[in-house]
Amino acid sequence: MNFLHRIEQWGDNHHPKWLDIIRITLGIFLCYKGIDFLQNMGTLMGMMPIKVEFNSLMFIVLGHYVVFAHIIGGILITLGLFTRFAALIQIPILMAAVILVNLKGDIMRPYSELFLSVIVLILLIYFLIVGNGPWSYKIAEEEKKRR
Repeated sequence: MNFLHRIEQWGDNHHPKWLDIIRITLGIFLCYKGIDFLQNMGTLMGMMPIKVEFNSLMFIVLGHYVVFAHIIGGILITLGLFTRFAALIQIPILMAAVILVNLKGDIMRPYSELFLSVIVLILLIYFLIVGNGPWSYKIAEEEKKRR
């Protein structure tokens, strides 16, 4: 049994059901943030040149990647379908949010988004390791039975 199968087996055996409520909430939150970014794409594109030096095509690609990853990844995480893949495509975005966006010197102000970004990043890393849990979409259950 290789390392990934052992991690998956451990995650299946040690996954309480209340963590599925957190997974579903995380997925809904990520979908909301994706829709929010889509509605405010101009503001997001306006913030990017200040932080990173890229050409305009790269800004457009990055902006659409963020929106796509949040909406599709949030739906997949909510359903518990391909949870590890959905968490994996979200982690670079959250790491960039923690490093580039939130560390601009006003960390100690009230309602800083750094705290929220770090919590979401930690949850994504957790669900990357553990997987979907017992309240996932039934197709994942049927796929496990086929193995």
